[in-house]
Amino acid sequence: MPAPPPAPIFRTEEDLAQLSASERIRYRLVGSGRRYHANDNISAFIREGEIDELRDEIAAKMQEVLKSLVIDTESDHNTNETAQRVAKMYLTEVFRGRYQPMPAVTEFPNVERLNELMIVGPITVRSACSHHLCPIMGKVWIGILPNEHSNLIGLSKYARICDWIMSRPQIQEEAVTMLANELQSRVKPDGLAIVMEADHFCMHWRGVKDDDAMMTNSVMRGAFLKDANLRREFLSLLSKKT
Repeated sequence: MPAPPPAPIFRTEEDLAQLSASERIRYRLVGSGRRYHANDNISAFIREGEIDELRDEIAAKMQEVLKSLVIDTESDHNTNETAQRVAKMYLTEVFRGRYQPMPAVTEFPNVERLNELMIVGPITVRSACSHHLCPIMGKVWIGILPNEHSNLIGLSKYARICDWIMSRPQIQEEAVTMLANELQSRVKPDGLAIVMEADHFCMHWRGVKDDDAMMTNSVMRGAFLKDANLRREFLSLLSKKT
């Protein structure tokens, strides 16, 4: 039996044009050695026009899912455009943090050398669990202890960064760590603390259907990790805001 032909090697964007949008993007990711887990941002590997192609590709495959669920989308006026709606929702709304680059965030130097505790929140966040793609709805509080070398950012920018990171399928523990890493690299504070409290609809909607279950977790960095008094001050002020 003759050996199968070798897999094609695509060297240019013109060569890649014969593939579907998802295959092209995946090819670039793999070729660059980049991970593309559910909570990773892959916007750097998406070219102009490919989001529209992805939307059409997802809609076609979602239509097959509906067909396998034995839903008559042709005669049911409520679902005859559901595949297209779901494709748009995933790409440009609930999972947009995967497909869009980081929003512009203006940073400015700490001219006044502020070094007192600042708390931002509660910031409403919306995400989705990567296990069942069910919603995660919650709030985030951020504590910052700046130093003279810190880069300060505006209040609304914290919300933008939160939204960008949370708009992906993930688990809450990893989401909070990713948010902490992003803020640490941008602000460069002496201390950083993040607390997230959220409802997980995979608990409310399926499984044990526990309507009261919530998850709270935190990340402490720098001074918040080393100084118990600072940590207590942050948590005490946070409790007064809830």
